[in-house]
Amino acid sequence: MTNPYAHIIEPLDPQKPDHKFFNLKKLKDPRYGKTLPFSIRVLLESAVRNCDGFLVKKEDVEKVLNWKVTQSQTVEVPFRPARVILQDFTGVPAVVDFAAMRDAVKKLQGDPEKINPVCPADLVIDHSIQVDFNRKLYLMSVFIFKLRSFGAGVGGIEAEAVMLGQPISMVLPEVIGYKLQGTPNKYITSTDIVLTVTKHLRQVGVVGKFVEFFGPGVAQLSIADRATIANMCPEFGATAAFFPVDQISIHYLKQTGGNRSCLETYSCSPVSSITVCVCVCLQQGFKGFQVAPERHDVQVSFQFNGAEYSLSHGSVVIAAITSCTNTSNPSVMLGAGLLAQRAVKAGLSVKPYIKTSLSPGSGVVTYYLKESGVMDFLSQLGFEVVGYGCMTCIGNSGPLPESVVEAITQGDLVAAGVLSGNRNFEGRVHPNTRANYLASPPLVIAYAIAGTMRIDFEKEPLAVNSQGKEVFLRDIWPTREEIQAVERQFVIPAMFKEVYEKVEKVNERWNSLKAPSDKLYTWDPNSTYIKSPPFFDGLTRELQTPNSITDAYVLLNLGDSVTTDHISPAGNIARNSAAARYLTSRGLTPREFNSYGSRRGNDAVMARGTFANIRLFNKFINKQAPSTIYLPTEETMDVFDAAEKYQQAGHPLLILSGKEYGSGSSRDWAAKGPFLLGIKAVLAESYERIHRSNLVGMGIIPLEYLPGDSAESLGLTGRERYTVIIPPQITPRMTVDIKLDTGKTFQAKMRFDTDVELTYFHHGGILNYMIRKMSQN
Repeated sequence: MTNPYAHIIEPLDPQKPDHKFFNLKKLKDPRYGKTLPFSIRVLLESAVRNCDGFLVKKEDVEKVLNWKVTQSQTVEVPFRPARVILQDFTGVPAVVDFAAMRDAVKKLQGDPEKINPVCPADLVIDHSIQVDFNRKLYLMSVFIFKLRSFGAGVGGIEAEAVMLGQPISMVLPEVIGYKLQGTPNKYITSTDIVLTVTKHLRQVGVVGKFVEFFGPGVAQLSIADRATIANMCPEFGATAAFFPVDQISIHYLKQTGGNRSCLETYSCSPVSSITVCVCVCLQQGFKGFQVAPERHDVQVSFQFNGAEYSLSHGSVVIAAITSCTNTSNPSVMLGAGLLAQRAVKAGLSVKPYIKTSLSPGSGVVTYYLKESGVMDFLSQLGFEVVGYGCMTCIGNSGPLPESVVEAITQGDLVAAGVLSGNRNFEGRVHPNTRANYLASPPLVIAYAIAGTMRIDFEKEPLAVNSQGKEVFLRDIWPTREEIQAVERQFVIPAMFKEVYEKVEKVNERWNSLKAPSDKLYTWDPNSTYIKSPPFFDGLTRELQTPNSITDAYVLLNLGDSVTTDHISPAGNIARNSAAARYLTSRGLTPREFNSYGSRRGNDAVMARGTFANIRLFNKFINKQAPSTIYLPTEETMDVFDAAEKYQQAGHPLLILSGKEYGSGSSRDWAAKGPFLLGIKAVLAESYERIHRSNLVGMGIIPLEYLPGDSAESLGLTGRERYTVIIPPQITPRMTVDIKLDTGKTFQAKMRFDTDVELTYFHHGGILNYMIRKMSQN
């Protein structure tokens, strides 16, 4: 059918009639007025533009228009993003999945070429670079895509369906207005503001909601500042963050030559709002980390490059300025450079055993750091450009010196990492840094110079120079005005234009890659990086009726805040791990293991890496370790080995967890891995939004305790066997009975939040659904 709203289409510019848009004002609907938040207008425009009577219906448009009422009624609407962007941790698995999906569609007598993106998509390779090691870039040329970009955050599994034309099914969200007012102190950095806003929104609770920023304080934030705040959405739990378009936005487009895609921003007319002053500051510092008071001052001496040093609790061993939005923000990067310049001139240095690195988010950063004359000073403190990528923030910090690791281990020290990224979950940055702090790039350098997190910058000097003079942070800290003056002089439009024009030309190795024209990918059985996943083995056209989960064992009994890094680590592969044993059996040496993140195209590695984080706390063994108890024999073993034994015996598996299961970065292998381990359901007190969606996407049931219930209140030990009763007719968020082999029965909510999610579940997951759909003539 034709779009029922075609009558409101008009040219953007009468002089260019080919460029058209849907003018929502022509709806002449009073509900589209000043009280409809601008972020909801984005959903409305998408629904109007994509209304085809099938995937998006007129009733969906009505639901969005009626947002004032429907926001509190758990109303489901489809949303079709116009563009998709994937970083390599989700993008490479997506490409592998597409290749496997083509094979599956072919087996079902369908046209495999239907498995091809129907919307513009970008795959950005930026998570695979590791500090210290030159790694080969293993690429898979399955088919050629047109690559571009994506909107608000979803999981990688859901993004695959979006690329194939499937709308996202979402519940109309509440919109929270966040009012900014006041002026930042002259010594405050953008990162300080960002982390304070993040902390505040966590306290308020905005999970699953849209946040719109407004008020006079917005004008104090650059576009880079706003993008940094929006980039923290996963940290404060919101689905999206919006800012008003203003003159600062226009200036940014002019400054960058108009060829950078900036954050889509909108002004705000919130129904409920929060007000906060932007004149805030962030306090860092060692917090004890459950170290007994009598052990706070333990020191361990060690040798490094022929000199003697000592470490204690809170000692900094990693200091990284990483390629988050922080390192595409000129104000904090130039601030770091100016601080480094003053530190060097004051005679300060960084201890050589501290692993320092600078991995900017863009080549433009290197350009203006050199042009402004501060790059040499950063290099003198050890912050040399090691590449362009996430590196330390994603866990690719590389190894620490052996003598440092031995000292940390000998003293059981809480060593620290400090980084300018946006993730600092335990066990993510490095297995030997139990405390990891997020800080602005200038503060990263300051803590590196101090060598410890246990410092009060206002009262204690950073260091004593060779002349015996105490140098305090305030002596070398640049003001916002000083930073802005340098930015105005050196961050110019021509710089952006020159760098971005070269992006597609300078990498000869990349440009020389040949992409085969075959419809199906030829899998290399000798590859340890790319392997056909078993997700679709045995898939038929006919749906299988979901059965109850009967007499399931609990594989892991976990607590609160289990992150996707705990579930599917991205960092190094330990030599004593199940994944290491597999790679060794394939003829690889430990130096060739690389990281879990780099091998995300190989399900055999990733399944073995599931729950392989050394900081995973399993109540069964009452300590941190990637191990569990195989309950039939009471043997302690690696999680993968236990899961394999359960599967060989035909036993289904469950995970018990507490609050915020799956928090942290979106990581599709945190759902794919458990699926391959034979986990049929997770029972938790609450879920991170995207991870719950990923579980649904893989056909794993997200069960949620009823309000007031928990494993503790119900007396669950995890040693019981669980039967989850799945009724013939399932409805969204329905309550189901769970029976234990002890005779106890309790209820939990099945977190299928929409009818579309139930459809995916009946198909065994969203990818199975898409294969069956694409196999139809």
